[in-house]
Amino acid sequence: VQLQASGGGLVQAGGSLRLSCEVSGRTFGTLAMGWFRQAPGKEREFVSAISWSGGRSYYADSVKGRFTISRDNAKNTVYLQMNDLKPEDTAVYYCAADPTGYGNVVRSYDDWGQGTQVTVSS
Repeated sequence: VQLQASGGGLVQAGGSLRLSCEVSGRTFGTLAMGWFRQAPGKEREFVSAISWSGGRSYYADSVKGRFTISRDNAKNTVYLQMNDLKPEDTAVYYCAADPTGYGNVVRSYDDWGQGTQVTVSS
């Protein structure tokens, strides 16, 4: 199983980025997908998740109203649109797969991508 995250970069505060995560080796349409992030010196934290069908999505309070998760099952890809970025969003962002299909239980995620760096300058 491979989860390939991309789209990170350096952006000024208030800017936008779109992360992508392409999945291979599993039946993407049955997986819930999530995004997590880890800032230097901090624990990894949940950012957002989307159920297998895309019918349910979840967000951390810190990103609600600014980030949007979506998926394209035909492309085996999940996206995270990040708007109005803040310096505190700076972190390595990881995508992960949840075989239960629901996405709302962190311990259910069992495959992880390599991460993509997002840096927001003030």
